[in-house]
Amino acid sequence: MSNSNSADVDEDLVFHLQTPIRKIGIMTCGGDCPGLNPVIRAATISAIRQGWRVIGIEDSMQGLINLNYRSPHGNVELTLEKVEDIITRGGTILGSDNHSDPFRYAVFNEKGEKEERDISRQVILNIKKLQLDALVVIGGDGSISIANKLRALTGNTLRVVGVPKTIDNDLAATDYTFGFNTAIQTITEAIDKIKDTACSHDRTIIIEVMGRDAGWLALHGGIAGAAHVILVPEIPYDVAAIGDTIRNRDLNGRPFTIIVIAEGAKASNSSASYLKERQAGEMIRYGGAGDRLCAELEKYAKHEKIPLKEIRVTVLGYIQRGGSPTNFDRILGTRLGEHAVSEILAKGLGGHMAALRGTRIETVTFEEATAFQKLIDPQTDQLIKTAKTLGICLGNHDHLPYFIQTPCSTPRYAFS
Repeated sequence: MSNSNSADVDEDLVFHLQTPIRKIGIMTCGGDCPGLNPVIRAATISAIRQGWRVIGIEDSMQGLINLNYRSPHGNVELTLEKVEDIITRGGTILGSDNHSDPFRYAVFNEKGEKEERDISRQVILNIKKLQLDALVVIGGDGSISIANKLRALTGNTLRVVGVPKTIDNDLAATDYTFGFNTAIQTITEAIDKIKDTACSHDRTIIIEVMGRDAGWLALHGGIAGAAHVILVPEIPYDVAAIGDTIRNRDLNGRPFTIIVIAEGAKASNSSASYLKERQAGEMIRYGGAGDRLCAELEKYAKHEKIPLKEIRVTVLGYIQRGGSPTNFDRILGTRLGEHAVSEILAKGLGGHMAALRGTRIETVTFEEATAFQKLIDPQTDQLIKTAKTLGICLGNHDHLPYFIQTPCSTPRYAFS
């Protein structure tokens, strides 16, 4: 008996829910981030204590798309010895991949051109060939959505559990995702160092950080690093407001400015900056937001005949994804990995994700997890209010500066 939830499901793709779990697969999907290895470690140890074997799937779905895939090791059985000391390591021992969506997988056609094809059926059949009874998918909203679609192909008989992963912290149903805290630490340390040289040379320095649609990294990192301007995708910016902020700081005896901009930030009359259009089987690559803002500020200063200090751009890039995870991310990753196995799979649940809510790890459905992208609400977010009150420019003139009267009655910002 299959327990298929649909009469239209291909019986070859159906799993038998009465079969006890003996072997599970673990995969890390999408971009890497600190905290993946703590999740792998905790999930593996928890599964072995359940009496299950654990197979690490290499490079996201690649190890399920092609069972002969090697880059360099292929799928590998995880043991206590293999995961014992990985909690301190950044990245993922399994490898990861952000262009292995089986529903739009890039292949070369007869003309030698790339095109997208649906090879999801092949993935399900390979899961069966590996004799996997369940999957632990560690990924963001895209990966969780793919896992849910694969589960639907089996009539919801494939036991899949999700663990939320993204440094962008934009996954619904969980307060925080692991990797975010470490990335904020990296951004803050970079701002601290860059601020030293900005102050020494009286420069405006634009620091571009990750954040395609959500500006959590820029907002948290910018506030922690005491940036003067923070630009996020959720609030289109006005170049004039940024220029005024730089000029007012200069007039107030602070001839340097730190601007933190998310890669997906954009001016009010334009779209986000892309390195190139989306290719088959890949996501759109964002980039160039910092350089574009630099050019916009220089053009604005020339047009308005406003003298602005020298402007430089630093793109933090992949440094935000690397490094040993912070204590917070080690503990969060460990808790999520343990919960995914012990409180979800071991209790017979499929199509659910472990999530941090308040101080507790709870179980939510895939539908809850992917219901919406968690973005900054400019009207209600408390950190936005905090930034405005502290006089941080968010790309407009709403950052509530107050004025003091100098002996010459010239209004100046009391702080900026």
